[in-house]
Amino acid sequence: MRNYLIIGGSSGIGKALVKLLQTEGSNITATFNDTQPEENLDNVRYIHLNVLENSLDLETLPEEIHGLVYCPGSINLKPFHRFSEEDFLNDFKLQVLGATKIIREILPKLKVSGTASIVLFSTVAVQSGFNFHSQVAMSKGAIEGLTKSLAAEFAPKIRVNAIAPSLTDTPLAGKILSTEEKKSAQAEHNPLKKVGEAKDIAEIAAFLLSEKASWITGQIIHVDGGFSTLK
Repeated sequence: MRNYLIIGGSSGIGKALVKLLQTEGSNITATFNDTQPEENLDNVRYIHLNVLENSLDLETLPEEIHGLVYCPGSINLKPFHRFSEEDFLNDFKLQVLGATKIIREILPKLKVSGTASIVLFSTVAVQSGFNFHSQVAMSKGAIEGLTKSLAAEFAPKIRVNAIAPSLTDTPLAGKILSTEEKKSAQAEHNPLKKVGEAKDIAEIAAFLLSEKASWITGQIIHVDGGFSTLK
């Protein structure tokens, strides 16, 4: 049985991924902060963790971890002249320093596996460039650099990849997709005429964790319905 650690596993993409991996018979430790888990699932253990304040209790984790997925993120969209240094640092701490902290803490357990996989999250805004996305793109750009650097450093025993979604229908995007009219408007901007769902992204994360992706590392995979490449 494969052991996975999902940081931010009680909401959105993390929640969808936990359910998907659970149906495949994996053993999962999932963390939550503000959002309490809604249900009890076989082979899924939830632990509270604030990545900005706490360290993982490594004694509660398996000795061998086959995969880590770091899901915490934020969508703070505002004009460049309106975001402060504090705003940026809060995002950076959550999305970048939080990820590096968790990776450092469980690296020995990932190495035990010999074929472990780390999945991080970026955004299409890093490479495409959108109005009011500078704060988001700065943090996620760092994630893309981290992904490639760690993939080189950790090879061949640990693979590292990042998923770069476009806007996805999750609680994190609740303000942007708060009505059916807003969802329809966003869908019209997408070549496939739909807004992505959490399960769309979770399926790719599960693939990257699996042995089916054993020859994939150092990649930034855009899962966006063609939004970033098709005009």
